[in-house]
Amino acid sequence: MALNLTGFYQMVSQENMDAYLHALDINFALRKIVCFLRPNKDITHDPATGRMRIRTLTTFKNFDMDFTLGQTFTEDLGPVDGRVCQTTVDWQGDKLVCMQKGEKENRGWTHWVEGDLLHLEMRVQDVVAKQVFKKVR
Repeated sequence: MALNLTGFYQMVSQENMDAYLHALDINFALRKIVCFLRPNKDITHDPATGRMRIRTLTTFKNFDMDFTLGQTFTEDLGPVDGRVCQTTVDWQGDKLVCMQKGEKENRGWTHWVEGDLLHLEMRVQDVVAKQVFKKVR
């Protein structure tokens, strides 16, 4: 049975974010701002319906992702890099895996839990960035 990820998480670490943003063609100034931010994740997950909302909250800009597990949808990544892609999010074992098909190859992310830590691995082309969040409520 899939995990319920509902909760509020604060970032505790990140690595390789500048290279990841560079692979997305984000300009230098914006990359520096994003790398400085310490985002929080607010996740609402209803395992009974498969509905999920992941809100990434920062002092600069927020990003909402609202979807149903296993259903492909058109995702507007305008706030991130100005692109639109076809996105599918679903469980692969105990990991929540997102595949984003569009202009950039091998784009997506994976979330998984270890104890009270939520891990996020973001990938595009051959670049991988990682963030770790601690569940605070």
